[in-house]
Amino acid sequence: QVQLVESGGGLVQAGGSLRLSCAASGSIFSINAMGWYRQVPGKQRELVAVMINGVSTNYADSVKGRFTSSRDNAKNTVYLQMNSLKPEDTAVYYCYADGYIYSYSGTSGKSFSSWGQGTQVTVSS
Repeated sequence: QVQLVESGGGLVQAGGSLRLSCAASGSIFSINAMGWYRQVPGKQRELVAVMINGVSTNYADSVKGRFTSSRDNAKNTVYLQMNSLKPEDTAVYYCYADGYIYSYSGTSGKSFSSWGQGTQVTVSS
């Protein structure tokens, strides 16, 4: 019902920058949380940066001061600006969003939570 499409991953040298984008589409009434997680093979998916109600952002300690998340509410799009990238930032980055979809009456309906397909970020040393 709600689809998330990511873009912007790739290969970059250590110290470089990348910007990820994630656009949500579907019958979205409101978005509560929207942001980014990452996962490397053999490890659990971990939070990178998630914006709550478009106001506050929770960042992983490992990315504070280097990564910045922003959101365009009109476009239901979230961005992740990643600076000073390190080899340990290499992972598949997943977009996440939750909130509510429209009901048939045009008001808030059922809740949703969705994941994107993931985009690879590789940082070479």
